[in-house]
Amino acid sequence: MTPILLVEDTVSLAMVYRAVLTKVDIQVVEAQTMKEARQQFAAHNPKIILLDLLLPDGNGGDMIAEFIRKDPDVKIIVITANGSINRAVSAMRDGAFDFLVKPFDENRLIGAVKNAEETLRNSSTLSIGEQSDLFEHGFIGSSQEMRAIYRIIQQISRSTATVFLTGESGTGKEIAAQAIHNLSGRAEGPFVPLNCGAIPRDHLESEVFGHLEGSFTGALSDKIGAAEAAHGGTLFLDEICEMDLSLQTKILRFLQTSTIQPVGATKPKTVDVRIVCATNRDPLEEVRAGRFREDLYYRLHVVPIQLPPLRDRGEDIVEIATAMLQRYATEEGKPVNSFSDDALEHLRRFRWPGNVRQLMNVIRNIVVLGDGPVVTFDMLPKELREKPSASGPSRPDRLVARDRSEETGNPLNIAAFIGTPLSQLEREFIEATIEFCDGSIPQAARLLDVSPSTLYRKKETWDKS
Repeated sequence: MTPILLVEDTVSLAMVYRAVLTKVDIQVVEAQTMKEARQQFAAHNPKIILLDLLLPDGNGGDMIAEFIRKDPDVKIIVITANGSINRAVSAMRDGAFDFLVKPFDENRLIGAVKNAEETLRNSSTLSIGEQSDLFEHGFIGSSQEMRAIYRIIQQISRSTATVFLTGESGTGKEIAAQAIHNLSGRAEGPFVPLNCGAIPRDHLESEVFGHLEGSFTGALSDKIGAAEAAHGGTLFLDEICEMDLSLQTKILRFLQTSTIQPVGATKPKTVDVRIVCATNRDPLEEVRAGRFREDLYYRLHVVPIQLPPLRDRGEDIVEIATAMLQRYATEEGKPVNSFSDDALEHLRRFRWPGNVRQLMNVIRNIVVLGDGPVVTFDMLPKELREKPSASGPSRPDRLVARDRSEETGNPLNIAAFIGTPLSQLEREFIEATIEFCDGSIPQAARLLDVSPSTLYRKKETWDKS
């Protein structure tokens, strides 16, 4: 392995980093400015770079794309101050492999470099075909949308950076989190999932950080929290936007210091975990509404991955249905092994509001209740046999009138809108846009310049009203 390049203008810090790394037999060459960094890069062709973002002659982040263009395999670990998380986020989007927030301990530094080394070794020994075979982690589907997800997960798994998964319920966020863990250098460590929305708020702190016996009513013995249980592995915080603001503050401190303090304890403990979190809400909207801390959002939202809804995955619906049919038929000892053409067509056209989870439940229901080798249209559940609502509700007359006014060149009749509540106009406009996009909420969201999860949540609210 060639020496790593350390770009740090504070001499005392550079000495500390070099001492830590040489102690574990990692060779280091140094630079204090962007100019020197470019010279050392040309001279030594390092495969790993530790890059401070604040340098005397400019923003170190400006060199990330430059170094990656010269060597696409180079792994850049950026170093940033505690108040500059946004710069680290930007660096990750520019292609940085990982980031370190000052102050960090030597284990965090060594771990980041070792992960980069392991990623380089693995990437040099895996062919493209072999990399695609890695996705035997619960994923099914070969659509372009999912292939993009697979590539991202492969790219970031070896990093220690925090991953923020978003997507509708049932799209496979926990499967993605498990895959990230399985492909990481922490695969031998524990994977600890915690659903923040399924635990009463007054118990959540204890579930995350643990507690000591007698620290509160009902604490009959010491309890290890999820963060400590995940030491050496991955902590998956599902539905993190359900977390109370007071606990969010403690999570932020945990991320910044790698220490936890169980309820009732007087001394903190150091733990080594990677955080993967998920939500089916729009996290930025939660920030704007004051329900989620902005600084925590930027600390967590380093590598965002948005999982697509099943209705946008094309033939993945058939792939998943066929695979589940074979699995459940084996489990139940049933002879069923295929679908009729009209049954498959209805599976394709159904909107699947519950996504993959709903499809799996439907197939299991069919296998358990059905007989014979072929799944026919009549064997589908009632909601699938009914005409699929792919086009959604009919468009409001006044919006159709607006379209006609555009076609004819006549001005829009504003009187048609007078006296209508703004909330109703918003609903009509959004529903009309979704219909215009043939029922695709992601496409409608792009036209409206909002997050898809915003539209999903609004539709859910309207459906309940």
